[in-house]
Amino acid sequence: MDHLIHYAIPFFVVLLLTEVIVTAIHQKDYYEKNDTLGSLSMGIGNVIIGLFGKVLVFGAYLLVYEYRLFTVDMTRWWAWVLLFFADDFSYYWFHRISHNSRYFWASHVVHHSSQKYNLGTALRQTWTGTLSGAFVFWIWMPFFGFHPAAVLTMQSLSLLYQFWIHTEYIRTLPAFLEAVFNTPSHHRVHHGSDLKYLDKNHGGILIIWDRLFGTFQKEEEHPTYGLTKNLDTHNPVRIAFHEWASISRDILASRSIHHTINYLFGPPGWSPDGSRRTTRQLRNESTVKKPSSRTTSR
Repeated sequence: MDHLIHYAIPFFVVLLLTEVIVTAIHQKDYYEKNDTLGSLSMGIGNVIIGLFGKVLVFGAYLLVYEYRLFTVDMTRWWAWVLLFFADDFSYYWFHRISHNSRYFWASHVVHHSSQKYNLGTALRQTWTGTLSGAFVFWIWMPFFGFHPAAVLTMQSLSLLYQFWIHTEYIRTLPAFLEAVFNTPSHHRVHHGSDLKYLDKNHGGILIIWDRLFGTFQKEEEHPTYGLTKNLDTHNPVRIAFHEWASISRDILASRSIHHTINYLFGPPGWSPDGSRRTTRQLRNESTVKKPSSRTTSR
């Protein structure tokens, strides 16, 4: 089965090199060599693992599709409109929960681990997302009659769209586009580690879900990119697995099933003794005192 992302790789490379050259000409600090190499390593690993992961996901979708409630005729134009909104809605909740459940954050944190924001950052993708079950957020779609191949195609189109929004060079678009679509300005907020920007703007192609569900934040001050506690490495293996290793250490030291469950599925930064802070706790404390950084990667 064709995978659109693979066909797009040459265009990604050309656009990335173009931005690197423009950045050098303008003498901006948008790129840093080791950071970019780390991002490219993560992207290459993601593509290689994805060759096998897509087979797993497609198989799961096909299995569910056998028990579908309806059959959506994908030869009709309206079916693709429905699929577009269904996919984008699913992506929003996958993305939002990936910031609020440490289990899914362990894979997604990879994408936020760069302290730069550029087209290279868009390629900094997880190696563990498929194996950890991120596709379950889309599993309802074949159950309701969307063909698995069409679902995977729309997922790829969404990722293709999200590549170009990882740039500093596009400040804002016309207001009517900013109101509806995810844009570089909105996504810069999402990559910010500033307290006001944490866990905001989860949309894929559309920003309307964030506006509807209260997670929208307009770009105001320039974001500080990265995690609240940044990694001290560009080693792709550590980037890929550091949060899984941290979860394992916490679970091994856990003294109760309740703590174990919260370490695994609770929000990033959760701790039983309050020695670490979740985003909600930091925001609550910010009204009283200046918040401190969490000690887990967030």
